[in-house]
Order: sequence, then structure tokens, then C-alpha cells
Amino acid sequence: MEKTIEQLRFLSPKEVTAIAKEYGTPAYVYDKVSLQNAARALTAIKAPFGITPRFAMKANPHKAILKLFEKESLYFDASSIYEVERAMLAGIPGEKILLTSQQVLSPEAIQRLHSLGVSYTATSLQQLKTFAEAVPRGTVSVRINPGVGIGETKRVNTGGHASSFGIWHEYLGEVKKIVTEYGLCVERVHTHIGNGGDPEMWKAIAVESISLLNEFPEAMVMNLGGGFKVARMQGEQHLSANVQEIGVAIAKELKRFHQKAGREIHLELEPGTFLTALAGSLITRVDDIVDTGPFGYTFIKLDTGMNDILRPGMYGAQHPVVVVPETEQHDEYVFVGHNCESGDIITPKKGDAEQVGPRLTSQPTIGSHVVIEGAGAYCSAMSASGYNSFPSAVEVMRNKDGSTEMVSRRGELSDLVKREQ
Repeated sequence: MEKTIEQLRFLSPKEVTAIAKEYGTPAYVYDKVSLQNAARALTAIKAPFGITPRFAMKANPHKAILKLFEKESLYFDASSIYEVERAMLAGIPGEKILLTSQQVLSPEAIQRLHSLGVSYTATSLQQLKTFAEAVPRGTVSVRINPGVGIGETKRVNTGGHASSFGIWHEYLGEVKKIVTEYGLCVERVHTHIGNGGDPEMWKAIAVESISLLNEFPEAMVMNLGGGFKVARMQGEQHLSANVQEIGVAIAKELKRFHQKAGREIHLELEPGTFLTALAGSLITRVDDIVDTGPFGYTFIKLDTGMNDILRPGMYGAQHPVVVVPETEQHDEYVFVGHNCESGDIITPKKGDAEQVGPRLTSQPTIGSHVVIEGAGAYCSAMSASGYNSFPSAVEVMRNKDGSTEMVSRRGELSDLVKREQ
């Protein structure tokens, strides 16, 4: 049970009210300055033999954000062929995109990506063989599951026995067999281990991952996929990643490998959460207030839910909730969504997504605004869109001077039914 009253991150109460009045609720608001600052912190990381900072665009693939990050000299990591196409529609050249996907593409699709300059990562033996048949003697990346991973929950851990991501490290012999048979060149070794902020853990992962380079003597790029933990909630600052410290730890291992093997390995990092999570807020309105008696809970029903923000209900993710306007009366409330689904919980119990988690906030009334903070990553992009036929939230960009502009209109019912025949 959170005992700290959370605060607004980049919006003021006055701005919350004004944005809600102008655009309605629910409304996603992205802060341009926060996005730029995060990008600049990533590009400031130093590596001894060069670094390519990528944005894991699955976190938030909005065109406005992709364009902003390209201006900040970021490259991009796509998780599906559709994300590749979406990035290119936003003006991102193929040469800046790396596709690392669970999809098994057709040979024709792979050949098309190759012609566009998009780099391809094989994350399974089947993917590698399909690529080899489509582009014999081609250049490819391979994603290896090194057998370890990190994450606040198992659902954000992408390494180890319980993860299907990447080629299991014990199958390196099969990888090399395919590479030799089709004359492939493995230019990049890719690992992705989850989400964390401990430099020592990242160092251990780097050591494990860099050792895989010994299996591929032609590889000159090491892609350390995985997210950097950010402090969404008050009290989490000690868990937040210091990317400069992590960069120093990784750089030491790259230098050590150079001394041993004589190879100057180029580093790639590809966070998503770190770049966008704290730059997004979801402004909502209180539609109803109900309770389950003196021994139960008081539920604050919002005009949003899992159709806009799924993370809390999906794996118990913790997001700050701030009531606007602030009042002198404080109490504990459970915040829930408007979908007809018992799992549509905005404030699940920390560490147990099956339970509700009351939060200490100002006393809301029907019509109050509630801001869900830390909503810039894996929220609008990872929602149960269209559930209960609710339309999608409007999306707004907040500029440096505090002015705002709509970057995605509010959804309509016609958007949901136009594909039906």
C-alpha cells in the first residue's frame, strides 16, 4: 500500500485543467523537453570503439516521437515488419532501422527489407535459415539467449530458460552450421536480457554477451538489448538506472575484450522505457465513485482503462496517480478503469497483480481529473485497443513554452468498424 502522495511530473494543475478542457479526456500528453533530455542522456554514453544508440520503438511508435528522436541522432529497433514500415512512413531511412522480431517472414519480405537497407536479426534457427535461403552470402545479426536475464517481473524478463526470445546459447553449433552452409557473415551479436538499473548486473550481462563474440570472429557489433529501469514511483529513485555508470561498466569490458582478442567492438544500446516513460502522462476524469462497505474499498472509476493503458492489469505495473485539484482531505482509494473486466485495475497491489492496491491521494469527486504518470512507454502502444468498443485517447505534444498541439485525434466508433464487412 503506497503511503506517499504522488506529484505531477511535468504538468501543472492549471495545465491539466486546460488540456482537459481543450482536448477532452482521456488525453495522453507527451513532453517534448523530457523526450529530448532522455535522448541526449543516451547519446552522451561513451564507448571505446563507438556507439549506436537505438530507440526500441515498440515503447511508443508515434510518428511525432520517431521524428523527434531522429533529430536527436537516434537509430531505431523495430519488433515487426509493420514497425519497420511505420518508421519509414515517418521518414526514417532503412539504414537506420534494425529489425529484431518474433515474426518468421517470407523470403520475399526479407529480400525487400534487404533492398531497403534494413538490418535483420535472426532470433531463432528457423528465422536464420529463412534469411539464409532468401539472402545467401548475406550479412545478418543473431540474437542469442545467454541463459540469464533481469526484470521487475517475469513478464519483462527476456532472458533465461523461461524466455522464448533469442536462440538458446547451447545451439550455437547449429547457428554456425547454417552460417557456414550459406556463406553468411554475422556482423552483430545481439542479446536482450530484460529491464534493470544495477550497473553490476549490466556488467555481468556484458561479460556473458561479449564472450559470445568469440563464436563469431567476423562480428564487430555487440547489441546489448534491454531496458534501463526508470523511477516511475516515488521511492524508486534508488532503483533507477544511471546510464552513465552502466556505460562505463560496459566500456571496461569492451576494452578488456580488445586487449584479449584485438577486436574493436562497436556497442549498440536500444532502450524504450528510458527514453519515453517519464515523458508521458494520461489525463483522465473521475466518472463514478463506489464502495464495498466499511470493511471494503472505495473505488474511483475513471473514463479510461485497459483500452488505453494495459500495463497495470497485465502484469501489475505501478503508475503514479495524482488527483487534480489537490485537496486537504486525503484517503486511500483503488483506481479502476471503465471496461467491463475485473482485471481493469489502474492501481494493483505492488508485487501481486491479482490484488487491488489502495493509494493515498487527495479526495476526488466525480468530475475531478486524475493524471496517470509514467505513461509514455508501453501504454498507448500496448493497450487493449477497441475493447468494449471504447475509442482511443487523443494524444497531445507539450512544447518547451508550454503550448500544446494535437498529434493524434481522438478515436471514433467508425475507426473500429470500418474493417467490418
